[in-house]
Amino acid sequence: MNEFDTPIFIKSYDLYKLFYSFRTLVPKNDRYTIWQRCENLMLDIIDGILYASQISKIEKLPILEKTSMKLSLLRVFVRLMKDTKAIDNKKYVSLETIIDEIGRQLGGWIKSTKG
Repeated sequence: MNEFDTPIFIKSYDLYKLFYSFRTLVPKNDRYTIWQRCENLMLDIIDGILYASQISKIEKLPILEKTSMKLSLLRVFVRLMKDTKAIDNKKYVSLETIIDEIGRQLGGWIKSTKG
């Protein structure tokens, strides 16, 4: 199994694809502010997951914790997008469901790394 086959990588990849599919539905004035911030966070999360899968256990923990923090920020910004009506409730729920799953997987990875 390589780093592209891990469930957490697949989930984060799917999250980005889903998010990207909503791009044209988001009002233009939001697309270059909060949307862009969410997109960058998602790319950072994918980057962190791939990087952590390549390095030694000792180096892994700080990368995973930083990635977890970015996931928390993403959760707040996606909720803010819903609350400001940049995305509707249905899109919010679909994104949040995947974010929750990534959070559980990331939490488990952090716990096993600390182990």
